[in-house]
Amino acid sequence: MSGDYMDGDHVLRRPMRTPKTNTPSAPAAAPRYHHGNLVEALVAATIEIIEERGVEQVSVREAARRAGVSPGAPFRHFATKTALMTAVAEQAMDRLKASVDVAIEATREQKPLLRLEALGSAYLQWALQNPTHFQIISSRSLIDIASSDRIRQANEEIRGVMMRLLAEAQLDGSLAPDIDIGHLVLVTRAFGYGLARMVIDGHFPEWHASEPPEDVVPKALRLFMGLLR
Repeated sequence: MSGDYMDGDHVLRRPMRTPKTNTPSAPAAAPRYHHGNLVEALVAATIEIIEERGVEQVSVREAARRAGVSPGAPFRHFATKTALMTAVAEQAMDRLKASVDVAIEATREQKPLLRLEALGSAYLQWALQNPTHFQIISSRSLIDIASSDRIRQANEEIRGVMMRLLAEAQLDGSLAPDIDIGHLVLVTRAFGYGLARMVIDGHFPEWHASEPPEDVVPKALRLFMGLLR
């Protein structure tokens, strides 16, 4: 007859020599979930799954299991995997926007193009330091942008800052007046996004193996910004 018995979610074993002492043989990990933070717990569990096993292994039920709640608990927040991944993307965008805001505030006394370079540096540093978040927020097939006011608003605010800085650069003469600002914002965004994806997707060894990416990325950004002046 087995000496094991169930106590809630834990399996406890009775030691052979001291049958009256209930000692766990392998205590289960403490649940992530505490009252009021289920969404945060599920997002954290999802990031963990992606980093361990890849995005294709994410499911709402697996996130629930890791968060320490019942399989049905998440579904009033996230009816689908896409909804759960969108929540991860919202967290990513909040953190990215915070990094950009800090960079813009710290350079408020500098010239517009230097402030734009600081914005680009904050974006790239955040992407390289948070590759999982960056991959999720970059993959439109995984998330539902249309359903997230938070993501769309943050994107528009960042784009608005870029437009304003470029307009100011034209006014102070550091940027040619005949450059289409809308097109330049697109090119600038494409440069930063493409550079980050090259690093995170592992393309750098093929294109620039002589230096580590963390050294090359700021140099590449300065080179790009120098072309605007």
